[in-house]
Amino acid sequence: MRRVPVLAVATIVACATPWPTLMAQSSVDQRLRAQREELDRIRRERDELQRKRSVLAGRVHDLSDEVVNSRRQAEATARLVRSLNAQLVAIAAEVDSASARVAAAQDEVRNRNRVLHRRVTDIYKRGPLHTTEALLSARSFAELVARYKYLHELALRDRSMVNRVQQLYASIASQRELLVRLQDELARNRSEKQREEQRLRNLVGARQASLLQAQQTAADVEERLKRIARDEQRLADVIASLEASRRKAEAAPNAAAPTTSSIRTSDFGKLGWPVEGDILYRFGRLVNPNNTTIRWNGIGIRADAGAQVKAIAAGEVMVADQIGTYGQTVIVQHGGGDYSVYGSLGRIDVRKGQQVIKGQVIGTVGRADPDMDPHLHFEIRPKGRAMDPLAWLQERSGRR
Repeated sequence: MRRVPVLAVATIVACATPWPTLMAQSSVDQRLRAQREELDRIRRERDELQRKRSVLAGRVHDLSDEVVNSRRQAEATARLVRSLNAQLVAIAAEVDSASARVAAAQDEVRNRNRVLHRRVTDIYKRGPLHTTEALLSARSFAELVARYKYLHELALRDRSMVNRVQQLYASIASQRELLVRLQDELARNRSEKQREEQRLRNLVGARQASLLQAQQTAADVEERLKRIARDEQRLADVIASLEASRRKAEAAPNAAAPTTSSIRTSDFGKLGWPVEGDILYRFGRLVNPNNTTIRWNGIGIRADAGAQVKAIAAGEVMVADQIGTYGQTVIVQHGGGDYSVYGSLGRIDVRKGQQVIKGQVIGTVGRADPDMDPHLHFEIRPKGRAMDPLAWLQERSGRR
């Protein structure tokens, strides 16, 4: 009886490292999701800063806050660019890893296909009854069992190899799908990075422009405050000179009896308003939002340009002229060393030395300061000293 020829079957050792499963792909998706969530968080932070910037942009006195906001917004965008860079590196590594896994799977498929091809060829050459012949040609029961076990293991191995090839094809398809997603993510990430880098360049430019504007505005405000302080001192000097001249005239020999003031303490809270309007600024020291300080010796009454301005009491016009930042100004002496001041006039309707009566129109509202709405700057100076005009004027709704 002839021996069964030894079948030429190459022994394939299974790979030691397991092939990436759906769990590995899920891990990649989780990392991508986490990166997208981080980008969204940074974008929300930047959007909130943009919203605050749009609010600040409309207020000149908050330019310093706008510069700080622009810096924070630029920092947020820079973090976004850094995050995109990190994602580009991570995604590129995932692409390389997925590509390597696809290549390894394709190599293994080719090897296993070659083995399967040889097995099919070998089976075809021996014919469909070869297995039966091999079993029946056994010379003993022990040899029969051994041949049966050998053929059984060979069949199991062939089936395992076919299943493995099917798994490899499925894995290659899955890895290729992952590669497509990663490559799309990579392209989108690069596009976003380009946009964010351009945005960052724009923000840096805007920040520098805002900083220069803030510095210029701060310098302008500082210079304006100095001019106002000089003009206030000039006005005080004018009134002091008028008061000195009045006292000298009253002290002169054969001088007429001293005049009494048309403004009395009984007028507290009773004097009529020189013009109708809301309070623009109040008497005293004021700290602006940009930390500059200004002291007002009167109040600002907002009114339409051209609105009539009336004398609060009878008196003599001592000044009807331009006084620096006060603009066109009228100073009325009410007697006894009491004065009222009407600044930021658009037009003066009286002249120096003219006598006016209570309620007489002395001019119109103007706009001496282009940074402010049209208004009347109004002061009351009993005995030449500035006092809060609101203590003298009638209390009205919306005026205090």
